[in-house]
Amino acid sequence: MKTIYLVAFFVMASITTFAQAPSSMSTPDPKKKIQIVEVACGECKLDLKGKSCDLAIRIDGKSYFVDGPSIHDFDDAHDDDGFCNAISKAEVQGKIVGKRFKATYFKRIKDSVIPQ
Repeated sequence: MKTIYLVAFFVMASITTFAQAPSSMSTPDPKKKIQIVEVACGECKLDLKGKSCDLAIRIDGKSYFVDGPSIHDFDDAHDDDGFCNAISKAEVQGKIVGKRFKATYFKRIKDSVIPQ
């Protein structure tokens, strides 16, 4: 019986560990500048062409899809203050490669919905 509980515990712990955003996304690199950007669904709010709801940021008036975190890593995108219904702010580190932003750090700033 103890074996079953231990196996169940380790399975659940593994699932929880892999379901979380990578730790590198939650810890900024102290050697790099943190940018404050607008963040929302690229298709719903930032006028990007795509096939589904995907995380995007706007830097200096230009929008980019984000590689790294997913739109689903941050609450429900379709809530009133979710990324498909509101533009918020985020702290980010990374670089623009082609037409995409490759994030190495990404943190949504809570309660930062921009009135529209």
